[in-house]
Amino acid sequence: MTHKERFHATIERRAVDRPACWLGQPVSEAVPPLLRHFGVQTVGELKRELGDDVYDVDVPYEHPPSNHIACAFDFAKASGGDYEERSLTVPGFFEDFEDPARVEEFPWPDPREHMDAARCRAAVDTVPPDYAVLGVMWSAHFQDACSAFGMENALMTMIECPEMFQAVIDRILRFYLEANAFFYEAAGDRLDAVLIGNDFGSQDTLIVSAEQLRRFVFPGTRKLIEQAHAHGLKVIHHSCGAICPLLPDLIECGADAIHPIQALAKDMSAEHLQTSFGGKTAFCGGVDAQNLLVNGKPDEIYRRVSELRKLFPTGLVISPSHEAILPDIPPANIEALFSAATAVE
Repeated sequence: MTHKERFHATIERRAVDRPACWLGQPVSEAVPPLLRHFGVQTVGELKRELGDDVYDVDVPYEHPPSNHIACAFDFAKASGGDYEERSLTVPGFFEDFEDPARVEEFPWPDPREHMDAARCRAAVDTVPPDYAVLGVMWSAHFQDACSAFGMENALMTMIECPEMFQAVIDRILRFYLEANAFFYEAAGDRLDAVLIGNDFGSQDTLIVSAEQLRRFVFPGTRKLIEQAHAHGLKVIHHSCGAICPLLPDLIECGADAIHPIQALAKDMSAEHLQTSFGGKTAFCGGVDAQNLLVNGKPDEIYRRVSELRKLFPTGLVISPSHEAILPDIPPANIEALFSAATAVE
């Protein structure tokens, strides 16, 4: 099977020669050690060496200072403009707002002014044709709404002034629907899937009630997924944390796969998810990046990935349980992950 064929078969829970796998997105500090370990010069060469099946593409978005679509809104009242140092907890632009009619007082960006169709097409055209192309959209309308008020204020606004919270999250959603439509049109048939998501969970529980998420967040999630499906794309939905109670909701919203299976979070082990949801959706992730990949030995990683393959003969894109590969993960452990994931059985 080609990388692309293997990815689609895995997501669709069809028979595969081996499960699809994805390196994730190594942070910049983690890249040089990986390149040195594998004796390659570029991330593209690294993917070939590993047997990676998925080529992730960030949406080209030019709006200083971040130039990143996941940081398109400068809501923070004391913003330094540093994408890496952003926080949902600082007071936001809408901190003291209660009147939904004032939602347009924020200088909302027009995504079409910060995106270029030729650059979007070029971003996907650089991917070798046999790979599955994953557009990293994020479209984190809930997290952005938290940032718009400041997290504590946002959660209180959901309860005390729900119309205000609804107006803000709906306006954020409108931005993402417009931005995504632009990218999908520009990318054309080169895209296979997209990654969207919001973080809903802590290590042990949800950070906000399922009822609130169903009221304020999942209607927008459903629209984002339906938009992607209308363009023929698979949707991988991301959320860190203990989100097992929300999996039926995400499945009902139409998510084709759930990412990243934070393996040490409550009820998020691969064993539990296969028992409870096997056959109902696919997953992406599952190789613990909190402890195992950081502190484990290569033979331990190899053994765990082999166990995951037995649990999920298909329906699991094997990947670290967080999309960001950090410098504290030894390259030898990444090698063990892919050696086990791509081994002929």
